[in-house]
Amino acid sequence: MNRDNADVALSPVHVVGGGLAGSEAAWALAEAGVAVTLHEMRPVRGTKAHHTDGLAELVCSNSFRSDDAEQNAVGLLHQEMRALGSLVMRCADANQVPAGGALAVDRGGFSQAVTAALEAHPLVTIAREEVAGLPPADWDSVIVATGPLTSPALAQAVQEITGEGELAFFDAIAPIVHAETIDFSVAWRQSRYDKVGPGGTGADYVNCPMTKEQYEAFVAGLVAGDKVSFKDWEASTPYFDGCLPVEVMAERGPETLRHGPMKPIGLTNAHQPEIKPYAVVQLRQDNALGTLFNMVGFQTKLRHAEQVRLFRTIPGLEKAEFARLGGLHRNTYLNSPKLLDGRLRLKAEPRLRFAGQITGCEGYVESAAIGILAGRFAAAERLGRTFDVPPQTTALGALLGHITGGHIGVEGEGPKSYQPMNVNFGLFPPVEGPIRAPDGSRVRGAQKAQAKKRMLTDRARAALASWLGGSPSPAAQAAE
Repeated sequence: MNRDNADVALSPVHVVGGGLAGSEAAWALAEAGVAVTLHEMRPVRGTKAHHTDGLAELVCSNSFRSDDAEQNAVGLLHQEMRALGSLVMRCADANQVPAGGALAVDRGGFSQAVTAALEAHPLVTIAREEVAGLPPADWDSVIVATGPLTSPALAQAVQEITGEGELAFFDAIAPIVHAETIDFSVAWRQSRYDKVGPGGTGADYVNCPMTKEQYEAFVAGLVAGDKVSFKDWEASTPYFDGCLPVEVMAERGPETLRHGPMKPIGLTNAHQPEIKPYAVVQLRQDNALGTLFNMVGFQTKLRHAEQVRLFRTIPGLEKAEFARLGGLHRNTYLNSPKLLDGRLRLKAEPRLRFAGQITGCEGYVESAAIGILAGRFAAAERLGRTFDVPPQTTALGALLGHITGGHIGVEGEGPKSYQPMNVNFGLFPPVEGPIRAPDGSRVRGAQKAQAKKRMLTDRARAALASWLGGSPSPAAQAAE
């Protein structure tokens, strides 16, 4: 380490939260030669979801999902994290249990391995204490990785800095459909009354028409559908204002949806202009690339299998593939595209970085990945070095791009809120050109989908290699 950086590196970066994101951030900092204090409030103060005081405790599922780096975006993210020296992936691989093509772990062994590694690192200090409210002003570099169960005092402090509304609420999120799976021989593009609006064209929504019989059957299916029940500790959390689940609206009367998000007024079926739809399901572009579309007003607490079955009865969505299904759970997260810069710093107070689920990424693996990036960004800053953001053609870059700038704001109807997202191929820039087999022939159907995914993952690996080659790790820089 050169002398100019030695004194700076002795001043610790503070990481608040010992989940997967916080553990990865702390590890990335320490491996770069930067002292870090990791603040974890358990066991001083417990949560209603955790059962141990171990770091990186998995409280829901023990699956890290698919480990297929050729055909699955989360498997590709696994591969990229391993390339960056991920502690979480190292400990997951060491504690793997049989799960077919998925990466599942012994939860106890996994948490113990992460905890032991961080406790043994000479540059890591673990402080078992709650950070109540805003971190002290003399902490000049802080990574907040407190997850969806952020303490009320800290959430309130962040809210006061940002001026944003309530951060903790029942997050009733709508399904998101891959654009290429929508049947445009049935659906058509049109804004209501052809209204252009700021940045629009007058054809900004995808519209799926329904007859009276189709609508009535659909509403009956919503009301009768199998739904997720609340946990006891979630029961007192209100719905997010203006974001009622679609089945709750349906329960209020058979015509409620037809006069709400499914109203047909101002729309003309481009395929059958002489026939007025009885109801219309609208989808709105959800990312800047135009590869994902959000089902407007369709936030839901239906179980996932029920959503797939019921939503594929909508004309035009019979073969829909979902980048994300709807859900309902207590959540705490920032409006990150508005509040964070490209390196995860809070614009209103840049000494604070955020990582993990509080940024609006969904899932254990995604949280850990953003923890790695936050740690590397903070380490480079502490050491006076540069660390470029990963290309958006990588899984890391696609996920970061969604968090810091991928959301499409909407004027007029529909909620404008930024919502959590798992990593998926819809976040990647689309591949260009025809999809061909190794022998050069054009491929179609399922083979085309598989070939496209291979093109995306091949491109991602090349981009990651180029990025890592051009962006030395903080550890290598610190050793200069």
